[in-house]
Amino acid sequence: MKRYLITSPEHYTQNAESFAQKLEASFVRHKPDMALYRDKQNAGYKELAALFVFLCKKHKIEAFLHGDALLAAAFGADGVHLTSQQYDAISKAKEQNILVGISAHTKEEVMQAQKLGASYVTYSPIFASPNKGEPKGVEALKEVLEVCSIEVFALGGIVDERQIKEIAQTNAAGFASIRYFYDV
Repeated sequence: MKRYLITSPEHYTQNAESFAQKLEASFVRHKPDMALYRDKQNAGYKELAALFVFLCKKHKIEAFLHGDALLAAAFGADGVHLTSQQYDAISKAKEQNILVGISAHTKEEVMQAQKLGASYVTYSPIFASPNKGEPKGVEALKEVLEVCSIEVFALGGIVDERQIKEIAQTNAAGFASIRYFYDV
């Protein structure tokens, strides 16, 4: 089961030196397979995105940038992770010859991502997560996995090994989390 680290500005900061230290500490401790640089409001996004991709490559972790396929391709990232409002951008992102992930919150969105050729989806929220609405639960995740062939990563409220074990009992490609990976 793959492990997908997602950054957030409240945990990793917008200071390059501190960002690098915290990110590398998370990489060393948790050994994710994939990582997403997600900071929607950082004026210095490009600088930290370049640093993020460099650190991912150094640690042999697949690097994804949030929402901008052109920037992801330009910086040598492995892929882009689109928001649930960017389904119309999947085909353009695929033209960059990078992996294309997208956020999904319903079975219909998962099927739409699959139809449009996305590489994977994050399906959320599985468990209770701040400001993310009612959790879907592992049973809803299983129902989605029964009807799709696209890689699905469980996301939302995943903070401990008990939850990861529950997800491991499904056919999910893995899990994605912010808080599970951040502890420094």
